[in-house]
Amino acid sequence: MSDTIHLLPDAIANQIAAGEVIQRPASVVKELIENAVDAGANNIQVIIKDAGRTLIQVIDNGKGMSVTDARMAFERHATSKIRTSQDLFALTTLGFRGEALASIASVAHVELKTRRPDDELGSLIALGGSIIDRQEPVAVAAGSNFAVKNLFFNVPVRRKFLKSNDTEFKNILTEVERVALVNPNIAFSLIHDDKEVLSLLALGLRLRISQLVERKIAQSLLPINVITSVVKISGFVGAPESSKRKNPQQYFFVNGRYMQHFYFQRAVMQAYEPYIPAGDKPNYFIYLQIDPANIDVNIHPTKTEIKFENEPLLYSIILSAVKEAFATMPTLNFDQAEIVGEIPAYTGQQTAAEPPSVSYKSGYNPFKETETATYSETKSYDRPKIDWEQLYKTQGIAGQARNDTGNKDSALDTGYSPALDTGYPPALDTGSPPFIPYGHYLVTALKSGLAIIDQRRAHIRILFDDYMQRMKQRKGVSQQLLFPEIITFTAKAAMVLPLILDDLTFIGFDLSDLGGNSYSVNGVPGGLEKMPVLETLQTIVDNMLESDTVGANGIRLERNESLALALARKTAIPQAKTISDAEAMTLISGLFSSTEPNYTPDGKRILTILTEDELGKRLK
Repeated sequence: MSDTIHLLPDAIANQIAAGEVIQRPASVVKELIENAVDAGANNIQVIIKDAGRTLIQVIDNGKGMSVTDARMAFERHATSKIRTSQDLFALTTLGFRGEALASIASVAHVELKTRRPDDELGSLIALGGSIIDRQEPVAVAAGSNFAVKNLFFNVPVRRKFLKSNDTEFKNILTEVERVALVNPNIAFSLIHDDKEVLSLLALGLRLRISQLVERKIAQSLLPINVITSVVKISGFVGAPESSKRKNPQQYFFVNGRYMQHFYFQRAVMQAYEPYIPAGDKPNYFIYLQIDPANIDVNIHPTKTEIKFENEPLLYSIILSAVKEAFATMPTLNFDQAEIVGEIPAYTGQQTAAEPPSVSYKSGYNPFKETETATYSETKSYDRPKIDWEQLYKTQGIAGQARNDTGNKDSALDTGYSPALDTGYPPALDTGSPPFIPYGHYLVTALKSGLAIIDQRRAHIRILFDDYMQRMKQRKGVSQQLLFPEIITFTAKAAMVLPLILDDLTFIGFDLSDLGGNSYSVNGVPGGLEKMPVLETLQTIVDNMLESDTVGANGIRLERNESLALALARKTAIPQAKTISDAEAMTLISGLFSSTEPNYTPDGKRILTILTEDELGKRLK
């Protein structure tokens, strides 16, 4: 019998390695910019086409490579960073295993142009599927220029399972930001489809962070600086009031490398517990410097999970460091407050002030002004009339709306339901005012029994229906602000806004693009004038940053539905807010006007019916 064990060809072995190292376009970006950092570059440019499917190009001004090194760099396990086994326990660089370039070249077409500063000519090497196509001298700037084209061209299954361009580019942006946050002395730029997304100057750490996060977070940073015999901890944590429900900025770095460490994250959360509401998440940028011999960075293919010696001790040090940072929060001390200048004594003499003159139009009547919609070509619509007497004579709403089997047919297809404070629908004139136990439930009597309603969820449903109706009919009336407000998004958040800008306009927002990820907020939907405008928009965008919105029962929402739900949640009445009987009746009538009164858009139950039979059984 012939032997059955044989060595794999290099091309196949490289593809197997690529399965671990190169999972998506962002993996290529990570490996190439980490190599640029290790090469001593102080300026790194990343150019992306088609979210990395077509082109990933990384240009740096580092030390470059010789002709021989350029060729050897694409061999498996070729590295400049390890010579003996002891080097594995003293790693201070990012890439070290020698698999990245070989793996990339096995699943893409790669072209490298590189030159050392002292060389007159550089070297060009082109590969495709691990096969060298050509290598020749070339005139090129000092440093390295990697162009990776047609990623996964020879692995169609891997290419097929890539996510949408928005998702893949968001992952690329995340990788660039992680490297940029730990290398503030390096200038970075990121260009996607000929549009500059990031342009980061070489600045200090605090300024680098402020370039990448929301202004509210950047202004609330508290410094950390703790030195022990075990570890040096530096960086910043956000003041408790800057904590967020979603998408917090949370970063751990060790020896210049981004890491995920849930145990250390618990230490930070424990420090914040007395200061933030349950469910909120703090922002932090924590940098650890530790003896490389006391960590293992090679336990995961992406090197984001790191094993530490004596983790309980590090937990305690991190906890103490964050608590110590809170002590630097500014407080107002009235005993030590400095009074500048003197307050003049009161002499009893007053200078008469001339009263202001007021001019007005005697015939002006604001109610005769015609309010124009943003999109005049759309048709207006009238709210259908509802026979509330008939509603209370029927079997209620328990059986005619969607039931647990998924039936969405409804006998109450009444259409439009505006916001609670607009006066629609008219308050019910049938039945007695509802009972409001515990401050957030409404109990009202129907023919079929008692309807118990969650008032916040009911309001979310009403608002959601209203916003969806506006988007559907492309009809949004905007209340102009007296003083427009400016909002600046992070690069990642700014990617989302163009995708939802039309829908925001249909709802009633009036935004102008100022460039540089900044927008002027000129108007808001009618009825939302008292809402914190910038906070509301930021909350909407934070919700939309999630690639997929899935509800409580696995209900997947479309982008416009996610937008409407995010805004409804932000603007709905708080859970424990006390409302009047009239407001409660308005809320109930608005809910019963909905085509789907039983459930919120993400599948949470709004109401339940307690029948007379069920009451009788409980009282036996």
